[in-house]
Amino acid sequence: MIVFTFFIIFALLYAIWCQTIRKGMKGLHCTRAFSRPAVFPEEEAELIEIVRNDSPFIIPWLLVESKVSRFLRLGKQDNLYVSGDTHYCSQFTMLPYQQIKRRHRVRFLHRGSYNLGSASLTAGDILGFSKYRRFQELDVPVLVYPPLIDDRNLPIPMSNHLQEITRQPQLLQDPFLIRGIRAYQPGDPVRDIHWAATARTGEVQVRLHDYSARAKLLVVLNGQIQEKQWDDRLSDENAERIEYGISLAATACIKALREGMSVGLATNMPMDAQKESVYLTPSDGNGWEETLLATFARLTILRTDHFLQFLERLKGYSNIDILILSAYDSEGIQAVMQKLEQNGNRVMLQLLEGGSL
Repeated sequence: MIVFTFFIIFALLYAIWCQTIRKGMKGLHCTRAFSRPAVFPEEEAELIEIVRNDSPFIIPWLLVESKVSRFLRLGKQDNLYVSGDTHYCSQFTMLPYQQIKRRHRVRFLHRGSYNLGSASLTAGDILGFSKYRRFQELDVPVLVYPPLIDDRNLPIPMSNHLQEITRQPQLLQDPFLIRGIRAYQPGDPVRDIHWAATARTGEVQVRLHDYSARAKLLVVLNGQIQEKQWDDRLSDENAERIEYGISLAATACIKALREGMSVGLATNMPMDAQKESVYLTPSDGNGWEETLLATFARLTILRTDHFLQFLERLKGYSNIDILILSAYDSEGIQAVMQKLEQNGNRVMLQLLEGGSL
């Protein structure tokens, strides 16, 4: 009778305890954020994870689990378990109204757009007989830019072409845009003399003209590996060749932009889960470098249009530099290049011979 009573009391207490844990689950919250919104491959950032218990109940043990990309490597830490580079979990004991903040070192191995978008929270009793789980959707984005290639490792034709176009004067003076005046210097044209300022100061003053135009570069990246490619997706080996092309394109864009050119990007590949080809008109405004790099990070190696048809849409351009990066050449590509050159453009084709950086 005593034993039976003991079991009855134990069962009642256990039921109350489980009910307490179940209620406590409603007060559990997990938030995460990366310390840097964007990085380059092989760089590190911190994943800041905060687990909060907003209930008055004790959670004997709590397991927070998430799936992570194989291209994100988490550093070792107490109470952090990583399985197969694709799954990690943290284990805690949560007191009432307690908040636990943890920092995980993460190394990024590959270009892309990543998001640790969900977490599984599992709680249970001390004996492990009962478990309660719920999922929490999170928005934890991070961009990994493509690696930029050192000048010494650029293909010689492309390197020479970039040096040639970045040496030309990038800014053109506009006679109708005045940004100030200064004292006359030998060689200044007489038409620039500001007579009113000259009379006011007693010394010859000339107008300083502002600039209205910059040299422009459009980088065109071909997302298909051969002219008669049937499948829109590529094998891992061929995808690495396009990855190399993405790094070349990013390097050309950033190099030209930093030399004062307006830079644009056109490619028959989409960003993320979109279906449209990417087309960015040449620009040089504030934040344009970050915009370009973010676009390269989000590119998905998936053909949206046949490259020749895509290239035909660019025939309206005139008087700009066009750099085409493609894994192959063809009569069709050469024909479109000739039409572009007839419009006053300077066009170069760089073949993607390798696949390594």
